[in-house]
Amino acid sequence: MALQPVIRRSVPEEVFEQIATDVLSGEMQPGAALPSERRLAEVFGVSRPAVREAMKRLSAAGLVEVRQGDVTTVRDFRRYAGLDLLPRLLFRNGELDSSVVRSMLEARLRNGPKVAELAAERHESTLAQVLEDSLRSMEAEEDPVEWQRHALKFWDHVVDSSGSIVYRLMYNEFRGAYELALAALAGTVTADFKRPNDYRIVADAICSGDPAAAKKAAQDLLEQTNASLLAALDSSGIRQ
Repeated sequence: MALQPVIRRSVPEEVFEQIATDVLSGEMQPGAALPSERRLAEVFGVSRPAVREAMKRLSAAGLVEVRQGDVTTVRDFRRYAGLDLLPRLLFRNGELDSSVVRSMLEARLRNGPKVAELAAERHESTLAQVLEDSLRSMEAEEDPVEWQRHALKFWDHVVDSSGSIVYRLMYNEFRGAYELALAALAGTVTADFKRPNDYRIVADAICSGDPAAAKKAAQDLLEQTNASLLAALDSSGIRQ
């Protein structure tokens, strides 16, 4: 039996979690005023410094606006929060939110081809072997869910080769949320997800330095993989 460390949340983290949940669920609407620091400390049964620390975290996450000596108000997270909230938004009341999954796939379809195009323009000579190793791992993998994780590693290399720090950071957050969605859909992910030949076409176009071909190959690939994931989403019975 593999034992894991017991993780205990700190008091500020508990306060953060409760308020963040209410903000993201819509129970606390943008513009609504939070109780005073003293009142929150009384309600939660914690110290004021713990509340103050939680407020700092909520402010940094774009969920509230803290004004020194003034009222703390709820912010519209859609306007002020970052992609780091994506994994939290992916599940509502413990269930996968299909509208968030669809939004993720839509973004992937728009950004992936551009990343492949940039990689074809900027890649280093060592990329060919890295992608070949990745493709071999994909070809040898039988399990559809694990296969998708190999596919994510393939895109890791492509994103790195694009030379864009913005795409890199975006991909980091996207990948974490995508893996959570895959885990939730594991029972409905089938062999349709495995498209090693399509990935090889993308790799060949990138490594041959053909941006237009790389962009088109990535577009074709992502359209197909998105269709497979949407079919899995529909068959899971999850609705918006």
